[in-house]
Amino acid sequence: MSYNISRTVQTGFDDAIARVMAALKAEGFGVLTEIDVKETLHKKLGVDFRKYRILGACNPPLAYKALQAEDKIGVMLPCNVIVQEHANGDVEISAVNPLVAMQAVKNPGLEQVAQEVHDRLERVVQSA
Repeated sequence: MSYNISRTVQTGFDDAIARVMAALKAEGFGVLTEIDVKETLHKKLGVDFRKYRILGACNPPLAYKALQAEDKIGVMLPCNVIVQEHANGDVEISAVNPLVAMQAVKNPGLEQVAQEVHDRLERVVQSA
């Protein structure tokens, strides 16, 4: 099982960002953080990097359930979703696979929440 859920889309980078944001909203997620990796690496290191954006997504009811089951689960929140443009122009959308991430926690109380988050993120990636 892969640590991420990914697919390549036939659209431009900015359109992919807009589509991911809309898909996240439709699945009950808000975007708490947005990191423009290209811009950050240019400012901090003076290097050129491809278009790469990290969106920190959170579904409050599901985050609350996870926090009730495991008090330190916040170290794994929010769920990261990335949009990146490869050198050949392909745009890829990827999300963390919470089923894999939660295996490290070894708390059976998280299994149902992880499955629901996984299913929602899978729909985000596939519909964006």
